[in-house]
Amino acid sequence: MSSQSTNPLGMAAYRSPSLFQPHRAREALRDASSGKIAPLIGLYLGLSTVPTARFVAPMGYDMIWVDWEHSSCGVETMTTMVHEIMFMSEGKTIPFVRVPGHDHAAIGYALDAGASLVIPQIETVAQAQHVLSASKFGTHSRGTRSAPPFRLIPGLTDIGHDATHPLGIHANNNAAAAVMIQIETLEGVRNLDSILTEVQGIDAVWLGTLDLRVSMNLPANGGMGGAEQEWLDAVKLYDDTMDRHPEVAKAGFAMAAMPNFEEMLKGKALVMMAADVMALMGLMSSLQSGREVLKPLKKGVKGDGEKENGAVSGNGLVVNGNGKA
Repeated sequence: MSSQSTNPLGMAAYRSPSLFQPHRAREALRDASSGKIAPLIGLYLGLSTVPTARFVAPMGYDMIWVDWEHSSCGVETMTTMVHEIMFMSEGKTIPFVRVPGHDHAAIGYALDAGASLVIPQIETVAQAQHVLSASKFGTHSRGTRSAPPFRLIPGLTDIGHDATHPLGIHANNNAAAAVMIQIETLEGVRNLDSILTEVQGIDAVWLGTLDLRVSMNLPANGGMGGAEQEWLDAVKLYDDTMDRHPEVAKAGFAMAAMPNFEEMLKGKALVMMAADVMALMGLMSSLQSGREVLKPLKKGVKGDGEKENGAVSGNGLVVNGNGKA
């Protein structure tokens, strides 16, 4: 069985000279938003284990999302997962890491590993400015990111995609790694226009429907939305805001098994179409099928106390026709 990306070269067309560096994910998202390439197809890893990352990396997904926020993996596991995705896909897949909150150090760890970023729970302009600052080098980019002295080998793995750039690898990294923010509260939805207007460098926005519904005190519905007027109003405000900022990619889930699959695809430059946890939950259907089909064995039983080649004696032993056990 083979898998082929909707983009002929996959994301290898956007890889840096060294796989220890981030892809030109910002450019890929811009190209998908403008229609230059097909939308990116993503896989969500909610369990965040190295063997899983190694197994799925060669499958051909355009991006793989490592969920560091809602898993127990540490910095080293996250870093190894990013490298497995990079190297086992031969650069055809972009690793994105959802960091645990807005912590400056966590953002740096994910970027140092070579990933692009997913930043959860953005509600205000100030929060967006903080995470963008943590993700960039140099004051020209309003950056406060610390330059890792030994993450890359000088002259070997630190050659950027634009070798002529006077600021070298740091400017190259600023231009390459993407920042996707998640809007997961009503306050975030209401502030989104100001965030995208005032904060430069946001490459994509993801509407976190599960957290949004929970924060609005609505039934979670597995993040699948609902018919409440306040919910419909919030989603419309989000969509209208994104329409006013076509330079920013729209991202979200859209799985074939979802009842509104076609609707959920609309307008998205990055579509999460599969998840490890969903695939594993499919194992329950196999179990249920087995429970329905399999019955207690009746091996050799013909009737009460009788066996096919003998009978059960008073002490429970099976005896043959001549009475010998």
